[in-house]
Amino acid sequence: MAKIMHAQTVMTDDDLASLKVKTGEKNTKDALAKAVQHYLECEYVEVGDMWSRKLERVVKRKLKEEEAI
Repeated sequence: MAKIMHAQTVMTDDDLASLKVKTGEKNTKDALAKAVQHYLECEYVEVGDMWSRKLERVVKRKLKEEEAI
């Protein structure tokens, strides 16, 4: 069984509102939980040059789309 811990943070109202919009959650607790879970699962967190990796994926996807045409 996982150990559960209470955590707090300080952030601006604007940042919190943006986080709620991006996560699609209406309350703070769920928005923060979803954001943290995404961060923990995100493959780009460990990558030194995240933007190069993302760009590489976009280029590959575009090439596949062009081949399908």
